[in-house]
Amino acid sequence: MNSSTTVSAELGLRLVVPDRTTVPLLAGLEYVADDPYAIRMAFYVGDDEPVEWIFARELLTVGIVRKVGDGDVEVWPASPDDDSTLNIALSSPFGDALFEVPLSPLADFLHRTYQAVPAGQEPDFIDIDSELENLLWPS
Repeated sequence: MNSSTTVSAELGLRLVVPDRTTVPLLAGLEYVADDPYAIRMAFYVGDDEPVEWIFARELLTVGIVRKVGDGDVEVWPASPDDDSTLNIALSSPFGDALFEVPLSPLADFLHRTYQAVPAGQEPDFIDIDSELENLLWPS
């Protein structure tokens, strides 16, 4: 597969607000084979520019079956009674947010990323020389 492969999706999710009600919003997901460990999620909130977070692909994958993450990002299944929702909690200096994410479209997106870059083959898609050059000689 070509290293410029991109997998994208949009999904509706819910922001859980302090009184435990939810606010629907849209998020865009993007996976680029050139950056094989990362998934970008852009949260569209009103007319402002989207808020973008970068997640480890493995974090979202493992979070489907058990609680994972520490610090800024945590992901876990909603509950044993609810196999259709995933929770994602984000924390930053600007505040905290809890999202309820529908599991089926997220799992479908993740499946497509693993078709593009199979697990364990991520290093084959990284240009190490270019990455080192960017680290050692910033422009």
